[in-house]
Amino acid sequence: MKRSATFCLLALFCAATAVAQEAAPTPTREELPPVFGDISPAPPPSSDVVLPTSPPAKRGWFGRVLHPFSGGDAPPAVALRTRDPKLRGLVLVLQVSPQTVKLSEVRQLEVKLVVTNKGKRAVTLDFLNDQRIDIYLMNSGEIALTKWSDNHAIKEKPGTLLINQQEHVEYNEKISTRELTPDKVFIAEAFFPKYPELRARQKFLTAP
Repeated sequence: MKRSATFCLLALFCAATAVAQEAAPTPTREELPPVFGDISPAPPPSSDVVLPTSPPAKRGWFGRVLHPFSGGDAPPAVALRTRDPKLRGLVLVLQVSPQTVKLSEVRQLEVKLVVTNKGKRAVTLDFLNDQRIDIYLMNSGEIALTKWSDNHAIKEKPGTLLINQQEHVEYNEKISTRELTPDKVFIAEAFFPKYPELRARQKFLTAP
């Protein structure tokens, strides 16, 4: 009799345990404890993420010997110091290629001017003709030897240039090297004739 009662109680206990296990909700992925090596889904990217600008890489002594007039892989930016509120926030970068000009091989120097709006508002520049920039090649005494505008026709066609925030405009031009002499330091200067404060310059070396 006692054995039968014990068997019945054991059977009821097992049945109750099974029912409790079926009724318990299955834990979700969020409720599970973290497991080493588990990869959680990454959050969606935000359109407002701002990444810091990487600092320019420092050049070694070998690079300084080959390119003594270059500040690094990229030429330095020129921030304007101007009283004209229209021009505030504009940053200029002038790049000359090649840095060492072999006059026996290079007939025209490649000049690239990049104007970037780092300010808090859009910048509008007005022009009386279709000329935007001019380029001078000067000697170490800053005497102009060659002027880009002397070999380009300028049309009397007014225009407007709009540069929004964090946008840039670039000009890629070529200028003759026929007035240069070897083994000397020269200066390339690019600027906006309508806005003389918008200018940048870069030194370079010539070779035979």
